Amino acid sequence: MDRDGEMRAERDGAAQILETFARLSEGTLSGRMGITVTAASAEQVTGTMPVNGNIQPYGLLHGGASCVLAESLGSLGAALQAGPRRFAIGIEISATHHRAVAHGIVTGVATRVHGGRTAATYEIAISDDRGRRVCSARLTCLLRDQVPAGGHDPGDVTAAGE
Repeated sequence: MDRDGEMRAERDGAAQILETFARLSEGTLSGRMGITVTAASAEQVTGTMPVNGNIQPYGLLHGGASCVLAESLGSLGAALQAGPRRFAIGIEISATHHRAVAHGIVTGVATRVHGGRTAATYEIAISDDRGRRVCSARLTCLLRDQVPAGGHDPGDVTAAGE
């Protein structure tokens, strides 16, 4: 395959991953919070979330909402790292909240720090509409060959890029 064909296949695979993630998010926490993934690869995942509807009683973005955005983006990256028919399970998350946000959209960028066969770690930077850092998070996922007991296979989002 020539370079143009490779780039086209990569672009088509990325689009299919985004469509699949959006479909699988319907009725889940990330879907209810309005999280939209805008770009995804094992190396980096980018997405947005509205502040409206994700606030705490003071009218500010809830810190837990930032953690949900961070884990959603990092987990998708980890699932892509894991590969087809494997699963990413978040096992540790930490977050530092730097500033308050009362309105608009926040954007998260999850960047892979470590990608192995059994674990993947991502640093997630969340910023406001003006590009100011709102939250810094770190997520580690266990990469498994099967879904833990009680869970179910949501579909193979990685197959789209293979």
